[in-house]
Amino acid sequence: MKTKFGKSALAILSVLMVGLVLVAFTPDQQKPWEVPAKYKSMKNPLKATTANIATGKTLYNKFCKSCHGTKGKGDGPKAMNLDSKIRSLASADYKKQTDGEKYYKSFIGRDEMPNFTKKIPDKEDQWAIVNYMETFK
Repeated sequence: MKTKFGKSALAILSVLMVGLVLVAFTPDQQKPWEVPAKYKSMKNPLKATTANIATGKTLYNKFCKSCHGTKGKGDGPKAMNLDSKIRSLASADYKKQTDGEKYYKSFIGRDEMPNFTKKIPDKEDQWAIVNYMETFK
């Protein structure tokens, strides 16, 4: 014969288990990416040219493509192993960001997006990658 306490404990445990299952299968809800004001107002000092877009493409292929994919859709071979969903660099949401927001997110990073300022220390190269990413459609 089950006691009142046993039935209550079983009910609470059942509710907790259902809650855990729902949390485990909730779609990715990334927190907003806060970009400091000094970056938001930055302008790309490197005018896009065929030459620096080509440089940007070479560097993108070396450092970014494995996660972001060939066309910036977030479908690179390493993307499926990440906890975060990679947003498309061809999306309207990406395109409407300021130059500085794109720069900050691409080179300062956060969480699974690493900081690339040491791997790509040349500012002109960094902005060349931003110029190349602007070509994604």
